[in-house]
This record gives sequence, C-alpha cells and structure tokens, in this order.
Amino acid sequence: MTAKNREPYQQAYYPPVPTGFTRYMRTSIVWQFYRFIVINLKILKLMMKAHTH
Repeated sequence: MTAKNREPYQQAYYPPVPTGFTRYMRTSIVWQFYRFIVINLKILKLMMKAHTH
C-alpha cells in the first residue's frame, strides 16, 4: 500500500513561529548567563556527589 500524497502546503506543514517572548529569551544575554550558571551548578553538584562515593 502506498500512502496518499498529503497536501504539502497545509498549515500543519509549517513549523510554529516563536513568540516575541521566546525570541527574547533566546537572545537575552542576562537570561543566557543565568542559565549558564544554573546548569554549571547542577553539573558541579553531580560531580561532587560522584566524587565523594
């Protein structure tokens, strides 16, 4: 059985466009720095937990 060719230009075919808030969060230096610190603290916590055992 072959799949029918679905209409390629339907609304569902296109990816969602990010909102203004999403674009701001992706480009904000302050937000990126905050996320960098949080992720590094999580990694540090994991490393300390693994190192003590």
